[in-house]
Amino acid sequence: MTAAAHPAFISYPPKAAYGRLVPKSKIYEYGGTTSRLKDLFVRQVDQIVWQYKLAPETVNLPARPGVPEIQVFSVLVKTQNLEHEVLHCIDKAVQYPVLFEVVHSDRIQIAACYKRPNESDAARWVLSEYFTTDWISAEGARAPLPQALDLAGLYEHLLYRLMPFEARPQEPLKELVDRADQVRIIQREIERTEARLGREVQFNRKVEINATLRRLKSECEKLTN
Repeated sequence: MTAAAHPAFISYPPKAAYGRLVPKSKIYEYGGTTSRLKDLFVRQVDQIVWQYKLAPETVNLPARPGVPEIQVFSVLVKTQNLEHEVLHCIDKAVQYPVLFEVVHSDRIQIAACYKRPNESDAARWVLSEYFTTDWISAEGARAPLPQALDLAGLYEHLLYRLMPFEARPQEPLKELVDRADQVRIIQREIERTEARLGREVQFNRKVEINATLRRLKSECEKLTN
């Protein structure tokens, strides 16, 4: 029996295929790389391919402000622990929303941030943190392209499939992304608090830290519910 396709592992239409190699030098030129970031590219990235161009002429959907096209990049990596700074740099170099297929050996991880024009300067982009799937077999089934009325709707459908938890009824994507960011902040605080608890030897301080930990976990549960 064939395993079900991961909803974020998409079968893009052949008409949208682009298949052009992107030199790292072009990313450095437009992405504003530092020497540290260049070192990350050298150590972690083997090849970048502009795999698909989802545009009005390739997917028969009208463009919308902020989403004139959607690009799909394949990033072939030397290690499965790819720093998201690398993806951020590529996103900064590409003036469209981007979905990434990070490829390592025979596995693929889908990744993207929520990318939207800056409200005060449409020439600049606002990027959220990155959302990723688990690693998926490259030979696995792919899901069909979601149905949408326009490219903005398609972009939202694709990002909703990467979210770490379900959207609430009628919850806009931006609010869901903001909620996910809050959860990440609290989860990091939970990790720091648990580390403090493990180091603490005084009973009274342990009680205080435990109370803080319970409060943080309760906040996290409410946000993910």
